[in-house]
Amino acid sequence: MSSPIKAAPYRKWDQSPQLYQKGWYHSIALPGGNVIEGLLSLETLRGRLARMPIPEDLRGKRVLDIGAWDGWFSFEMEKRGAEVVAVDCVELDTFREAHRLLDSKVQYLEMDVLELTPATVGRFDIVLFLGVLYHLKHPMLALERVCALATDLTIVESFAADVGEYPLLEFYETDELRSQLDNWFGPNLDALAAMCRSVGFARVETIYTDADRAALACYRRWPAAAGQIPAVLNGVQNNRTHGMNFYSTRDEYVTCWFESPEAALTRLDVFPEVSGFGSMPIDVRRFDELQWMASFALPPGLDPGWHEVRLRTRELGWSGTHRIAVDIPAHTDRLELCGIYDGISWDQGVVKKANGGFASMWLRGLPENADRANVRVYAGGMRHPVIFVSPLNAEGERQVNVKLREEIGDGQYPVQVLFGPAVSNELALRIIP
Repeated sequence: MSSPIKAAPYRKWDQSPQLYQKGWYHSIALPGGNVIEGLLSLETLRGRLARMPIPEDLRGKRVLDIGAWDGWFSFEMEKRGAEVVAVDCVELDTFREAHRLLDSKVQYLEMDVLELTPATVGRFDIVLFLGVLYHLKHPMLALERVCALATDLTIVESFAADVGEYPLLEFYETDELRSQLDNWFGPNLDALAAMCRSVGFARVETIYTDADRAALACYRRWPAAAGQIPAVLNGVQNNRTHGMNFYSTRDEYVTCWFESPEAALTRLDVFPEVSGFGSMPIDVRRFDELQWMASFALPPGLDPGWHEVRLRTRELGWSGTHRIAVDIPAHTDRLELCGIYDGISWDQGVVKKANGGFASMWLRGLPENADRANVRVYAGGMRHPVIFVSPLNAEGERQVNVKLREEIGDGQYPVQVLFGPAVSNELALRIIP
């Protein structure tokens, strides 16, 4: 068994006796001048809010307060004119009491963070995620869910461990942090910022650091472009499948191929986005004098359908767009295999191994989101890798190129193509040396 974590000062400080005595965590100013005195004074709460980049006028905006507790931040957002939804994992009598005394219209929901999706609560201009992260067993997943809900700004405030020169995340198995069983993780500031960038926030800025906590402003969009000459975007694909399809239930990454004459680019100099939502690159590298590649996480919270990808650099303006498909099923009503040819000599119905074993076939019925990953070609009892799927031609057909596996023997085989549940007709293919 490992040794217990040393009781550093920031781990020992326990507010529970004072909180139990007060009964309220937030102080609440009531109409008429009375104040409910909570553990956090009005001065402390107002000081925190004043440092957050939240406009005074929130009319027409939606705000989500996750982990609202007694609701001070929820009610303040309401005072600024926002439509507010407050969420907590338990329903608190103190919130209900403040809600009644303030004659508030804030919507109050009892939900777990991992239950929050655009489908269950909608999307919000501003999300407050204050003092929640370190209580969660799955912090990265929770941050990703939070990111998906925001269209612009999220304020992430967390306990921050005072440890390490590198991004570090402490883990507390039981009550090592302040004698609380629901404290699981303690990120330091660098780790907290890196986690927010990694789940899909485009840019992250430190608002403040106090003795035991840090607050970050996490934005979903890049600043306005400065460059006038556009970058050239040559291609976009799924980093894993090399196709155009992406799925929100998977950890998906987008790879962009682009041109830039800039001598040196880092991941801090390239700004990709999908349908307006930015995402910090995890990798940027150069391949020749002009060609570059950038890979980044698919931004969370995208609706099913087609989405436009573009990018810019620090010196170049926005490129043109390429489309990707998000959560579009592989479906067609019919699938017809029209012909098979040698990919080099174009002999019909025959593929020569001496030519490399490339087969080109034409199909009807493949939809727009058919790509090299979801079009499946079978011959000789094995699946053969698709290396190219063309756009639709004038005859309503799409070309599919296949590299036959080396282990398939000479002879004649039936060939079928599958797309989702659809299965094509069979055509005969003869393979010769």
